[in-house]
Amino acid sequence: MKKYLNLFLTMLKIGLFTFGGGYAMIALLENEFVSQKKWIDKDEFLDMVAIAESTPGPIAINAATYIGYKIFGIVGSLIATAAVCIPSFVIIYAISLFFDAFLSFGLVANAFRGIQICVIYLILSAGKKMLKKMKKTAFNIMILFAVVLCMVFFSIFSVSFSTIFYILISGCIGLFVYLCGLLRGKETDK
Repeated sequence: MKKYLNLFLTMLKIGLFTFGGGYAMIALLENEFVSQKKWIDKDEFLDMVAIAESTPGPIAINAATYIGYKIFGIVGSLIATAAVCIPSFVIIYAISLFFDAFLSFGLVANAFRGIQICVIYLILSAGKKMLKKMKKTAFNIMILFAVVLCMVFFSIFSVSFSTIFYILISGCIGLFVYLCGLLRGKETDK
């Protein structure tokens, strides 16, 4: 029971103290899962982030579900998912009750501006850490630069292109390269 409570409280803390959505949560997830709790290693964390990004739903919930399942199976995934969702649900529900009155306070409006700046830093920090840990193969670097160039190009020319398509296209290219490697390996075996 103690291990389930530990998982619940860890995920509750992550859900409670992370602002800005899943990408801002990545740094906190890595700190908790890899550095402090040592539930997974760095390579598995990068894989988890890739899976959480590419599956439907919020990255934080997908990551919590993955970690919960990895540690304690189906019960763990349910506990982790519920714990990471509870703070957001309670806060959004409370805000929705008093939304207009809530935003009229200058103190609250200024606090949200400060939080926005912090979220930008958290996202950049997580991206920097992931970039440092990424294996520096020619393929990975080529995909990275292609995605960055497309994002800059589409931003400059105001082309609406969902980030989901970047993930799907990159995943398909990676799968294609992998399958080509398998076929090449079979041809050399003959």
